[in-house]
Amino acid sequence: MTPRSSQNWSRFSDFVRTPSLVRSITALLTLAFFLLLTVNVASFVMIQRTATINDSIENAQRMRRASRTVLIAMLDAETAQRGFLLTGRTDFLQPFEEARGEIAPALRLLDAGAAADPSLRPYVTRIHALADAKFGEMDKTLNLTRAGRIGQSIQLVRSGQGKRYMDELRGTITAFDTLKSTRIAERTRTSERLGVLTVAMNAIAGLLVLVLAILSAWVVRRYVAEIQRAREELDALNAGLEDTVRDRTAALTRANDEIQRFAYIVSHDLRAPLVNVMGYTSELEQAGKVIDKAIAEAETHRPVAPDVVMAVREDMPEAIGFIRASTEKMDRLINAILKLSREGRRNPLPETLDMTAMAQNIADSVHHQTEASGARILVEDLPPIESDRISMEQILGNLIDNAVKYLDAGRPGEIIVSGEEVAGGWVVYRVADNGRGIAPRDHERIFELFRRSGKQDRAGEGLGLAFVRNSVRRIGGTIDVESELGKGSTFLLKFPKRLILSEPGGVL
Repeated sequence: MTPRSSQNWSRFSDFVRTPSLVRSITALLTLAFFLLLTVNVASFVMIQRTATINDSIENAQRMRRASRTVLIAMLDAETAQRGFLLTGRTDFLQPFEEARGEIAPALRLLDAGAAADPSLRPYVTRIHALADAKFGEMDKTLNLTRAGRIGQSIQLVRSGQGKRYMDELRGTITAFDTLKSTRIAERTRTSERLGVLTVAMNAIAGLLVLVLAILSAWVVRRYVAEIQRAREELDALNAGLEDTVRDRTAALTRANDEIQRFAYIVSHDLRAPLVNVMGYTSELEQAGKVIDKAIAEAETHRPVAPDVVMAVREDMPEAIGFIRASTEKMDRLINAILKLSREGRRNPLPETLDMTAMAQNIADSVHHQTEASGARILVEDLPPIESDRISMEQILGNLIDNAVKYLDAGRPGEIIVSGEEVAGGWVVYRVADNGRGIAPRDHERIFELFRRSGKQDRAGEGLGLAFVRNSVRRIGGTIDVESELGKGSTFLLKFPKRLILSEPGGVL
């Protein structure tokens, strides 16, 4: 997940968790949308199913008509046959051929229906066979009559074979018609039920949408009432807000002063036992040397136990070295805490500052370091500012010292100090270098007390940038960093062009 998508998800999660009018209305509208979508999908499915059922009903009706057409056409053909046999007139043969022509498309329609519904195949096959048999019988009588063998033709009719064919055809078509009628009735009832269900679902959906609309109106009314109550409470709070803010500001100022005094007292009191530890460490070191000398003299006369020699010549110097290193580190930390405490108790003194000259002086003070490493510091023309001189010197000094300290030995070092005025009465200064750079995860941590980033191969306790940020904030500014590992860092300082003190010891 990218940082932007993670941020968008975080905003969405906050929106979902936080009760609000917008969230409630959005939830109700979303519910209404999904409800309508569900109803529309269900209605569409049921309409499609109803249409399919209606199509099947229409197809069944066509097959019923086709079966009846076969029966009626067969009766017409039989009537024409008998008329020809009785009169010998050829004009009776025209209705016979017309009936044969009507039966052919009706049988094709029945074949198509049987192909789609195999349960109809036995009926259609039987109708085909009986129709062919009946036409075969009638064609035979007609041919005998044309040949002048009317007696044989009449005898064939009297045999009852054609009647049996017609009776069986009539029974088969009746059974087929009954089956299709039953299915049509069932499908008609199903279609009617689907229609009723569709209407009921739409009615229920409409009722639910109406309920949601009423709920939305109730939610809006409730929130309006809550907003009105909150406004009244806010008006009541605003009546004494200035006094409350003033009291709390004074309390915070007192607390801050107490913390600074406490830090000063603690660091001052810690120094006394630390000095004692450092002094006794030196005495222990001297005592060790005396003991070592005594052991050396004793070794000229007799052997000395190896564990005694190791304790005096190895263990004791190692322990003393560890104590000395720890006390020196503690001394540096106490000095840093005292520096922060003194800076916090000092009142800023605004004055117009030539920032170009100040930055150049700081650059000149580290010239011996940059010259030894082949680096250079470029100070561009910087806009002047009205602020506290000591704070600005300490801020720029720390940033330039850090830039020099963490240059990359693999390429010529370059540090550029630049700045410009920006809209709104602000001034921005930049201290950019092409040094080691800072990992993204450490961009905020480097401003915390006793925190450092990257390889710990330079002297320091992790207090410099914490002191810088504290100083920047005391004179109304902000500090940010832009950095990438292996490419360098840029520290951005933004200050009001003019520092305004609200009262002695305070800064706006």
